[in-house]
Amino acid sequence: MRKLLSSPVKMPLSAAENQIYQNVLKYFTPLSLNLMAVKVVNRPDEFTGWCREFIRLCREDLNMELLDEEQFLPLKKLQESLEAGFTISQCKMARIAPWPIFVGFIEQQHELHALDERLRLLNYVKNNCQLPLAELSMEDRLVFAGKHTASHVYHTYDFDTEWFASTKGAKLFHLLLEQCPEKFDAALAHIPLTGDVNYDEYQKFVTDFQKIFSDYAQEQSQDSSVKSKAPLPAATRLLAMRRPDQFIALNNNKIDMFCKGLSIVKFSNTDFSSYWHDMIGTLRTLPWWNQAEPEQSITESSTTTSLDDSSDVDSDLITEQEEAIDEKENPGLELIIWQNRAILIDLFLFADADLSQNSNYIRARDKALNKAPKKSNSTFRKNSKETVEEMVDKALMSEDLPEYMLSKRDSIIAQVKKGKSVEKVIELMRAIFG
Repeated sequence: MRKLLSSPVKMPLSAAENQIYQNVLKYFTPLSLNLMAVKVVNRPDEFTGWCREFIRLCREDLNMELLDEEQFLPLKKLQESLEAGFTISQCKMARIAPWPIFVGFIEQQHELHALDERLRLLNYVKNNCQLPLAELSMEDRLVFAGKHTASHVYHTYDFDTEWFASTKGAKLFHLLLEQCPEKFDAALAHIPLTGDVNYDEYQKFVTDFQKIFSDYAQEQSQDSSVKSKAPLPAATRLLAMRRPDQFIALNNNKIDMFCKGLSIVKFSNTDFSSYWHDMIGTLRTLPWWNQAEPEQSITESSTTTSLDDSSDVDSDLITEQEEAIDEKENPGLELIIWQNRAILIDLFLFADADLSQNSNYIRARDKALNKAPKKSNSTFRKNSKETVEEMVDKALMSEDLPEYMLSKRDSIIAQVKKGKSVEKVIELMRAIFG
């Protein structure tokens, strides 16, 4: 562990990566006795691999039973720092990657980042959500806006509507979208569907988008001095769905990660100017973004089918689309990536093995196909005659628990036996491992 911990000293770290490394050392200290007992076999010599291996050791090899309650917070902070370091390091690579490397990298993230499902979302928006928002069904409007509901039945919406950037927490945005969708249509109409978007077009969108919120604030307060700050993340979701080749979809966490990774000054979630000038401006300097449109040598019908219903496509073509990195071997998928290249920068973010399985689509599908759903009872009761093991097992039957939680059964039991409630222990586990 000492060799692994000290190995970044010999790596050519950027200022942001070095800061992450210092944070790792800080959070490592209260966990040192526990982590020094972990056996280390793999010692990567580059920072991206170092972060991923350290994350794996914390998730899989650290003996959770030996942790005291006050150690859970530094463990969570340690993993957050490592995940940030991984993302920053990958974004550093994205800043210099030529087009073939970018395409190859995106294809390599196929399973980890649920690329097929993400492309199904983008394909659905392209084919079904190009009418004005005011004319779309509620379900399709929320697909465009980034909010999943129970109405998004899995056999119709075979993707998570919240990939790239969820807006489910933007309550005012969704209230206004429901009350006056035509105003959002007027704002989006300034963004052309083809060609590069220029600053004047973007600024006209911003002006109309912000006015929707300021007008609402004035109506509610009857005070013209009151202003409502329009949310940048919700705006970027709309922009990226309309033009996934031109805009990056953001949430609050991604603002921080991409600003560090792209070496730009962090901006707030209401700073529309910095989003355009700094983030989109930087995007437009990257070699892969400036790639000319690839030639299309696969028929339109073949490409569409491979995204919508791959079971009907010749198996050789599926294999080719999943595995080929060379642009000449897979021009169909290459073109799709080019058409969505800005929004697909998401795949440079850290993702654990559970990300794709936590999709709202996967959960809805599995819940619908589960003929005998199991109920959860995760509250510890002192007067209960159940054993600790029985209470933990009942809690682990909950449908909404991620798969990895089952592997933590012994650790949960150990913590409950120390006097903690089952509910509290599971909450701590989820806070640490996601």
